[in-house]
Amino acid sequence: MSLRPLNPRSPFMRKADTISLKDSIEAMLKAYKLNGKLSEVQLVSSWEKIMGRAISLKTQEVFVRNRKLFVRLTSAPLKHELNMAKTKVIALINNDMGEQVIDDVVFL
Repeated sequence: MSLRPLNPRSPFMRKADTISLKDSIEAMLKAYKLNGKLSEVQLVSSWEKIMGRAISLKTQEVFVRNRKLFVRLTSAPLKHELNMAKTKVIALINNDMGEQVIDDVVFL
């Protein structure tokens, strides 16, 4: 069995002027300025993973508006404790997301 080199005219070869699907989706998100909104949606959906199950069980609502994260909690002591550690929570969220997604957190 001999190995043959790939045929340069093969339909499976990538042409020089084509880009990958990942690059084209990233370019589309950048062109329509949807990167920020996508990051916000990812943040809300990964709230339990970032903060842990104990905090997520006491969370009623999580939403982002104007780069500000709003979290409605059912526990007043937890709300007070998270307010005291607000800068740590912001850093934890932004580190987990890999970019500066939020500037402030408001615990309701």
